[in-house]
Amino acid sequence: MFNLNEPPEWDINRDSYFEVGIYQPKHAQNVGTLWRSALQMGASGLFTIGRRYHSQTSDIFEAPKLIPLRHYLTFQDFLDDRPENIPLVAIEMGGERLTTFRHPARAFYLLGAEDNGLPARVVEKCDKVVSLEAVRQPSYNLAVAGSIVLYHRCFLSERG
Repeated sequence: MFNLNEPPEWDINRDSYFEVGIYQPKHAQNVGTLWRSALQMGASGLFTIGRRYHSQTSDIFEAPKLIPLRHYLTFQDFLDDRPENIPLVAIEMGGERLTTFRHPARAFYLLGAEDNGLPARVVEKCDKVVSLEAVRQPSYNLAVAGSIVLYHRCFLSERG
């Protein structure tokens, strides 16, 4: 169990370590839904950068008790805290197709806000950019996009 008042220790020595984060999340429901998906897919944690949402408690699995949520006020705060040997993977339009992407053994996945996506200055700092395909327009709800990426990582791809 971790202390909710302090960031949990990084557990980066695991063979497969990954976290998922949201830049400037707008809706608490998406944070909660992605948190539950992260728990179900074996993520080590969830993080938010810049907080625009109000917390809610709708997770019947009590994900907050099982995997940590870190809050960073700025993207630079996240970069300063992130272990350097773990790649940052942006989930944003215009990147490599998810269906061909080889997930790193350890990774941080970062999704943009529901209304604005990831700013170019954030994408530039990422090691990889991955996009989700679609039959029509490749624009998904934030929690759905994150859940698709995590599912792909866990069940449909090989890791590099």
